Amino acid sequence: MSEFDAFYSDLKTTEAQDATLTPSQQIERLLRPGATFLNLNPFEVLQVDPDTDIDAIKKKYKKMSLLIHPDRNLDDSERAKRAFEIVKKAMETLEDPDEVARCREMYEEARARLAIVMSEKKRKLRKDGQSDKIPEDEPQGYGKALWATVTKVFADREKKRKMLEERTMEEKRKFAEEIQAAQEKRKLEEEFKKNYEETRDVRSSSWRTFVQKKTKRLEPFRGANFKPPAQKLETSSAKKPKLDKKF
Repeated sequence: MSEFDAFYSDLKTTEAQDATLTPSQQIERLLRPGATFLNLNPFEVLQVDPDTDIDAIKKKYKKMSLLIHPDRNLDDSERAKRAFEIVKKAMETLEDPDEVARCREMYEEARARLAIVMSEKKRKLRKDGQSDKIPEDEPQGYGKALWATVTKVFADREKKRKMLEERTMEEKRKFAEEIQAAQEKRKLEEEFKKNYEETRDVRSSSWRTFVQKKTKRLEPFRGANFKPPAQKLETSSAKKPKLDKKF
């Protein structure tokens, strides 16, 4: 017997004994290894058929919630609380008509997947010249295969939901960063503009002072005490020749 077969057999035996299950056994069923994916299916949690009407589901929930309530399991209150939350969440899901429709839709998807798998198995057997009789042709074998397929469909949907959620969160994070960057840029621009306006008079005054100093350097010397420099006459270093007077 494979590990899966053993797990399935043990689980269904536990479910068959539901009427006589003790609180600790129900808590163990809901928290056992591998139950994380099983508990995605609210019908599986409450151990009801997907076609069960809401009144019958509520009765089942009341019975199970009383059985595992933390106040009635003080010696195992932490685990009882976790199990109770799982049952409560399942009931809340099945009280929502849209969620019920979504869950039943997943059962239909599982049946369609299983039909394809069964058809492929039969085709391979016929190709090999063997009988196309398979375990899924029997009610017990079909129920087992359908249960496994339903569990996988719920798990696939949950993975897809988480991926979309993470993608949405990432997009929101990037958008928030872009908004923040734009706000910081606008803030810097506003601060620059404010500082520019506040220092306008200082810049104008500095420029006027600079122009005045430059103009002063270029102005000619004036005033009563101004004396122009003495002009230096040019002299010839060679003596001029004497001219003879001719009469």
